[in-house]
Amino acid sequence: MFHQVVSQCFCCLMLGNLDDCACDVETIDSFNNDQLFPKLQALLESDYFRFYKVTLNKPCPFWTSSSHCGLRDCAVKPCSPNEVPEGIRSPSHNKVSHEETREALLDWSKYDDEAQRFCVVDDEDSPDSQYVDLLLNPERFTGYKGPEAWQIWNSIYEENCFKPYTVKRPLNPNSFPSSSGGEGKTTFYSWLEGQCVEKRAFYRLISGLHASINIHLSARYLLQDSWFQKKWGHNISEFKVRFDSELTAGEGPKRLRNLYFLYLIELRALAKALPFFQQHGIRLYTGRPEEDQKHKELLLEILQLAKSFPLHFDETSLFAGDEKEAAKLREDIRLSFLNISRIMDCVDCFKCRLWGKLQTQGLGTALKILFSERQIKALPVSSDHRPSFQLNRQEIVSLLNAFGRISTSIRELKNFRSLLAEDW
Repeated sequence: MFHQVVSQCFCCLMLGNLDDCACDVETIDSFNNDQLFPKLQALLESDYFRFYKVTLNKPCPFWTSSSHCGLRDCAVKPCSPNEVPEGIRSPSHNKVSHEETREALLDWSKYDDEAQRFCVVDDEDSPDSQYVDLLLNPERFTGYKGPEAWQIWNSIYEENCFKPYTVKRPLNPNSFPSSSGGEGKTTFYSWLEGQCVEKRAFYRLISGLHASINIHLSARYLLQDSWFQKKWGHNISEFKVRFDSELTAGEGPKRLRNLYFLYLIELRALAKALPFFQQHGIRLYTGRPEEDQKHKELLLEILQLAKSFPLHFDETSLFAGDEKEAAKLREDIRLSFLNISRIMDCVDCFKCRLWGKLQTQGLGTALKILFSERQIKALPVSSDHRPSFQLNRQEIVSLLNAFGRISTSIRELKNFRSLLAEDW
C-alpha cells in the first residue's frame, strides 16, 4: 500500500523503455545522478559558463504585450562591466578561442548561416545586449502565472506543434470543458500517434521542456517571504498539482516521460559535439590560462562521459525516406522551433524570459548539432581551413546550461520521490 501511494506520480514512468527509443528511466537516473550531474554542475559554476549575454528588452513580435511583470522576483540584475572577465568581454571571445585572426572570424561568420539555426540568437554587439550572471539570477518560482503565462504556452502548443485547432490538448484551460475529458484526451493521443516520428518527437521535446521548467519552479518555490528572510525550497503540493497522475487525469507521468526523452536528445547532441570541442583551437577563453585549460579538460571529460552512455537515442530514425520530403519536413520543424524561440520575447517576466531564451536556444543548438553530423565529421584538422561547422560562445553557453537544467530536473525528481515518501 505504501509503495502504491508514493509512486502515484511515477508508476507509469517506471515501466521500462521510453516511447520511440530503446532507453529506460532507471538507466538515465543512475547515469545522470551518479555520474554526470556533479561534473556538469562544477563546469556551469565556472566563469565561462555563468556569464550569458542576452537582450531582454526586445518587443514581442506576435502580439501587443499589455505590461511587464511588476513582481520583484521577476527582475533580472545585469552585470556591471567590471564583474565580467576581460577575456569574455573582448571581441575575440565570441568565437571561443583567443588566438584567432580577424580573417578567420570573418570566414566563420560567413559560414554561420541563418539557414542552419533552429533558434534566434541575440546580436551580442547590440547596445541593448547585456551580460547576466546566471548563478545570481537562478531559475525559480517568481509568482508569474495566470492568463499571460498560459498565453505563451498556448501559442507554443497550438500554433507551432503541427496540431490542428480541431484537436484539443488535454487539460488545456482555453478549451471547452468537454474537450478536457476522456473523449478529448483520446482524440489528442490518437492524432499524435498517427503523426510521423519526427512530429511526435517535436511535440515530446516541447512537452519535456515544459515539464522541466515546472520541476524547477516546484523545487525552488518561495516558501517564506518576510521583511527579514526569504526561504526557497521544494513545494510538494505544487509538484503534485503539475505531475500527480490522479490530479492531472493521467497527464503528469506523460509529461515526465517526455522530460526523459528531452534528456536523451540533448545528451546525444553533446556526444556528437565532441569532435568540435576536441579541436586544438577551441578554448573556453576567459583570460585566465590555467583555469581555462582546466575547464576545457572538464568539458571534454563530460562529453566523453556523454558519449559512453550505453542507450543513446538513434537520430538516424529521423528524416529518413524520400530525400525531398525529409528535407521539407526538417525545414518545417526548424522554422517551427525558430518561431518558438521568438515567442520567448513575449514573456512578461524578465527572469522567466531569460531562462526561456537560454533553454530554447540551448535546445535549438542541440538540434543544430544533431543534424550536422556530416559537417562535424568534415571538420578540418588544421586551423588554416574554414570550418564546416561552428558554434559561437552564446550557443556553447546555452547548450551546456540548458542541458544543466534538464540534468537538474532529473536529479530533482529523486528529491521529490524522497519527500513524497516522507510526506506519507
